[in-house]
Amino acid sequence: MELKTYQLLIDFGLVVLIFLVQLCIYPAFKYFKSDNLKIWHRVYTPNITYVVFPLMLSQLFLSAYSTYFSSVFIHWLHLVFVLLTWIGTFVFYVPIHQKINTGKFMKEDLLKLEKGNWLRVFLWVFVFGISLFMHIKH
Repeated sequence: MELKTYQLLIDFGLVVLIFLVQLCIYPAFKYFKSDNLKIWHRVYTPNITYVVFPLMLSQLFLSAYSTYFSSVFIHWLHLVFVLLTWIGTFVFYVPIHQKINTGKFMKEDLLKLEKGNWLRVFLWVFVFGISLFMHIKH
């Protein structure tokens, strides 16, 4: 299989995953009592990380590799948006998840997580769109 096919599959996998998080997982958080969410979140976080982190790391590696060896604008665009997903994840979402893990969160944090996550949905859909374009075009 070609590198661009792996990139397309990983990008698609992240789109599916982010929609599951956005439409099923994050909305469910508000139905937990505070203590129960803290307990569940300590189970959920490492388990979802086993899925998310390898995909994100693979996506970053493939995008950087493609950009380094091709240097075509579309590859740079892909890499920039992949980097934006990383920045958004670690600057905005990880701190909220840390609050939930420690039990020092408020209902507003859960709402911020759910509503703010639409940005990552957009970013990953856009990254997938770029990847699909590169796969079809080249």
